[in-house]
Amino acid sequence: MQAQEAARADFGFADIDWSKPWFAQFAARGERWQQGALTSYAALLAEMNADAGETRQVTGRGQRLAFIAQDDLPPGAAYEAHIASTGCVPTRHNLHDFFNGSMWFAFPRIKAALNARQSAAIDVLGVGPTRGGVRDTLTLFDENALLFACADPALSAALRGFDWQTLMVAHRDAWGTRCEVRCFGHALLEKLIAPFKACTGHAWIVDVPSEYFEWDAAARDAWLDESVSTTLLNTVDLTSRMFAPLPVLGIPGWCAENESPAFYDDTSVFRTGRRSR
Repeated sequence: MQAQEAARADFGFADIDWSKPWFAQFAARGERWQQGALTSYAALLAEMNADAGETRQVTGRGQRLAFIAQDDLPPGAAYEAHIASTGCVPTRHNLHDFFNGSMWFAFPRIKAALNARQSAAIDVLGVGPTRGGVRDTLTLFDENALLFACADPALSAALRGFDWQTLMVAHRDAWGTRCEVRCFGHALLEKLIAPFKACTGHAWIVDVPSEYFEWDAAARDAWLDESVSTTLLNTVDLTSRMFAPLPVLGIPGWCAENESPAFYDDTSVFRTGRRSR
């Protein structure tokens, strides 16, 4: 059974195509981690912990980040509470946790903010059969969020209004100059190993200054990390209504097929949504 599980995990890691736009932003570290994951579980944890030691990243309550085997999570311990109190992230040898670990380096402040809010909610409510509205929203962000950075309110309005023709056809040239997307959700990244047309992320709209698009990728990510983490920490009533659905393969430049305007005529994917209600 263990050999079968290892084979499945190895197949998944080998299947990461770092040339894809949703993975390319993480390729510099990811390719090294990938080789570790293909070698062994221990080698993956060693690569992750080497980076954690070098960056001195912290979790939601200021504890130094580290990665431990899933079996080292104490029985009965709540995952988020354990990370907050010890800094140790229980990690399995699979794609889901591989991408989760990646986000601690790509957007460290956002991950720490999510962990701080989740652990604080657990302190108040404990771990029950349901998470509650705020924890559900935090989990949705952690698992499936896209960061939609936008300097043009008309484009943000088009996304919120499910106006795909305006956002992705009429203003296609705005992508990269007035708006762009960064993947964040680790479950979403896992799904994008084998992308399909209906694969949809939850876009978190971030208003950015126009000069944002003159910065390099590292500066943009740092700005997003600071801005979004501040919002997550300071917004009391987080709800799922704060997201806008965004079919990932509809993003201009992310799929060859979407060069044709007819790609967006598929109403089973590019729905009218709340606009029509």
